[in-house]
Amino acid sequence: MGLFDRLKRSGGGAKRAPEGSVAQYLADWSAARIGVEAYVEPKTTVTPLTVVLIANDGEWTRRPLDEKYARKIGPDLKIPVYDVRKTGYPQRMRDHDARQKVIKRREQQQRDL
Repeated sequence: MGLFDRLKRSGGGAKRAPEGSVAQYLADWSAARIGVEAYVEPKTTVTPLTVVLIANDGEWTRRPLDEKYARKIGPDLKIPVYDVRKTGYPQRMRDHDARQKVIKRREQQQRDL
């Protein structure tokens, strides 16, 4: 067994979580929230294809997703799926982020007192 044989077997790089765990996370996340919608983000030179789940209150989560599963996510989770290039992100997502920023700033101010 040579040096290069060991490198091939060990994988040699960072490993992504198996697709099943991502699918399970998305299913659990959407089941725990109301009014969830999925927004599929295209693959870029920097990031893989991703899906953003956005709840009714604007809370969101983003995960990389296999293109094959991206087509099935709507029926599997029973939620609407949108192409972010066509629809953009909903305003409630930006509103949620703005609220979170204010909350963090207030917490920081309380700690500084």
